[in-house]
Amino acid sequence: MIPATYPDRATVARLTARMLLDIKAVHFNATEPFTFASGLQAPTYIDCRKLISFPRIRATLMDFLTCRVMEDAGFEAFDNIAGGETAGIPFAALVAERMALPMSYVRKKPKGYGRNARIEGAMREGQRVLLVEDLTTDGGSKLSFVDAIRDTGAACADTAVIFYYGIFPETEPRLAEHGVRLHYLCTWWDVLAEARRGEDFDADTLDAVEGFLRAPRDWRAG
Repeated sequence: MIPATYPDRATVARLTARMLLDIKAVHFNATEPFTFASGLQAPTYIDCRKLISFPRIRATLMDFLTCRVMEDAGFEAFDNIAGGETAGIPFAALVAERMALPMSYVRKKPKGYGRNARIEGAMREGQRVLLVEDLTTDGGSKLSFVDAIRDTGAACADTAVIFYYGIFPETEPRLAEHGVRLHYLCTWWDVLAEARRGEDFDADTLDAVEGFLRAPRDWRAG
């Protein structure tokens, strides 16, 4: 069922951050930092996959995301909801159910046998496709998924995520240059503010996280 109402954006961001903190999807560690695939070190890590195991939180966030997309893009803007392999697949299915639309998913690369397809499910030329993922950092993986969707003859001008890092200024312009708009519920700044409000981590850790968020490519573990 399509949700009819939802809170204002600031409240959605705060509630989303609180839910992520409550289920311990947020990890802050300044002394033993995490390493991104790019090699960048960070005192932050988020695991949005945990959301699928918490039905009430999962349902609430999918209501929020569905309403955000419809408000930003329109109520009749899409014909198909596509999830990115693998983390985006369950969230795409939940959004598709709410919007009463077909669902498909996009592989990271062709599987190498059979049809050698990247798109699974029924996607037709001319369809307007919303790409759903759990999160985005710099937007790079989204472009590969978008290109695979467009290769079918379908259109993809929007991607929706629960969590957006919000610390790399090139992300949204990069997506925009590719003709893609980003829709999201909260960022690291929202999580940091809520973690300070709830005292979920000690002050030194939160200060180190803030230092990273302000200059992620210059940050070094203390």
